[in-house]
Amino acid sequence: MSPEKTAVAGKVQVRPATPADAEAIHGFILALAEYEKLLDEVDASQADVAAALFGDQPRAFCDIALADGAPIGFALWFYNYSTFRGRHGIYLEDLFVIPQARGLGAGKALLRALARRCEAEGLARLEWSVLDWNAPAIAFYDSLGAGAQSGWTVRRLTGAPLKALAES
Repeated sequence: MSPEKTAVAGKVQVRPATPADAEAIHGFILALAEYEKLLDEVDASQADVAAALFGDQPRAFCDIALADGAPIGFALWFYNYSTFRGRHGIYLEDLFVIPQARGLGAGKALLRALARRCEAEGLARLEWSVLDWNAPAIAFYDSLGAGAQSGWTVRRLTGAPLKALAES
């Protein structure tokens, strides 16, 4: 299957996002942030999302999960690079399925579409982060065979510290 085509998993379909999905994607981002208790950290607008995903040179990409033609979830991702493997991979920034659609297989269908993209493009890996308190997500990822990366701690520069380093 070409990674660009719509994939069907049971009642769930997965397809690449289009500009018409920007409002739904932004809504999923807000719902995910609320679930993760991080809503106060979201300052991305619908226009920001549309520009990032559908502008002249997009650097981020998105797949949409649908049930009965309605968007029920998304996977927002970008390409990364492994110096050790010498190949690109995919970093899954966000995966979200609306609560009322959980159990339909949408999360697995979204991950399957990304895994198929990795295989079709010869990519080295598919990776993501999960909050340490999110036991349902961790159990789901474990059920797929995803391994935790012990010994690694995520570090981030943002806001004033990022600006200070850039100006130093």
